[in-house]
Amino acid sequence: MIIKASATLRNDYTNISNLAKDSKEPIYITKNGEGDLVLMSIETFEKREQLLELRSKVLQAEQERISGGKTRSIAEAREELRSRLSEV
Repeated sequence: MIIKASATLRNDYTNISNLAKDSKEPIYITKNGEGDLVLMSIETFEKREQLLELRSKVLQAEQERISGGKTRSIAEAREELRSRLSEV
């Protein structure tokens, strides 16, 4: 976990920006010793958003399965994917 004071962000933006891009981790910004903000590169943010979207879809599929929704075997899923690929 990377923690920096708000003064560091204000006084040394370029290094903080580079740190966020290089580390690919969020940087926690404090103000008066207390947590205030989280800063991350756009690339890291977009990857996290994609991961959250994927998790949401998996959760929805699992809820549908539990509720009695239609399921496929692995062989059926592979065949459906092959069929979709051949259409493209």
